[in-house]
Amino acid sequence: MTDRALVVVRAGALTTVQDLGRPGYAHLGVPRSGALDPHAAALVNRLAGNAPDAAVLETTVNGCALRPRSAVTVAVGGAPCPVAVGGRPAAWGAPVVVPAGELLEVGTAVAGVRAYVAVSGGIAVAPVLGSRATDLLSGLGPAPLADGTVLPLGAPAGSPARVDSAPQPRPPAELVLRVALGPRDNWFTARAVRDLTTRAYQVSSASNRIGLRTEGPALERARPGELPSEGMVLGAVQVPPDGRPVVFLADHPTTGGYPVIAVVRTADLSAAAQAVPGTPVRFVTVRRR
Repeated sequence: MTDRALVVVRAGALTTVQDLGRPGYAHLGVPRSGALDPHAAALVNRLAGNAPDAAVLETTVNGCALRPRSAVTVAVGGAPCPVAVGGRPAAWGAPVVVPAGELLEVGTAVAGVRAYVAVSGGIAVAPVLGSRATDLLSGLGPAPLADGTVLPLGAPAGSPARVDSAPQPRPPAELVLRVALGPRDNWFTARAVRDLTTRAYQVSSASNRIGLRTEGPALERARPGELPSEGMVLGAVQVPPDGRPVVFLADHPTTGGYPVIAVVRTADLSAAAQAVPGTPVRFVTVRRR
């Protein structure tokens, strides 16, 4: 039994292992997966002294609690939340030493949805297709954490960052998503296209790692029937039969038969990962690059 390990004391609502994902396998039907807020995941890795591709933990809303078997450096970022070590308040957004056997508590987010926990050495579960990421759609990678799970850790690769704190963007009060129209905007009426980019939407509570669902005006079709299944990309805005747009996130399917009216710029998807239900959403048209 190695002492380079974490014991999960409280798994939280949904805590998964994530890294940069497994892009390049869509032709095999494998989603890219990976951290929904890759900027936050990269920052906590830097703070903990890890390489950019080290695996971290992604929590959902109510955090988690972990007990290391040996002393480790951790960094918590993403959604702002209380952090405690051994029952005492600890820093969020900065490196923190957790002694062997002490309890690290990552609390409920006070804003945003997903917090990220990096541990010196990274989470060293076995990679699948070159990634340690949990993919909820395909089932690849480790299962979501459960109480009592033991996670192996890698050897520390570098020194923790020498900072008091690192600035991180606040979760959005309004989610502005820049989109390029197409490839199937001609399946919708001119009014529907106008509604997408001028009417108000909100983040739905039914959102998950597969897609950000919205509530708002239904988009009217210009033609009946359905498409043959075709390839889907990260950020695709797919419109199912209820007419409410769905923005595909990291665990999205690689193919789909509902028309895609637009595609969101990848740079805007980190904010989408932190948008709580009820957050106003605006789709803004930009030119294709």
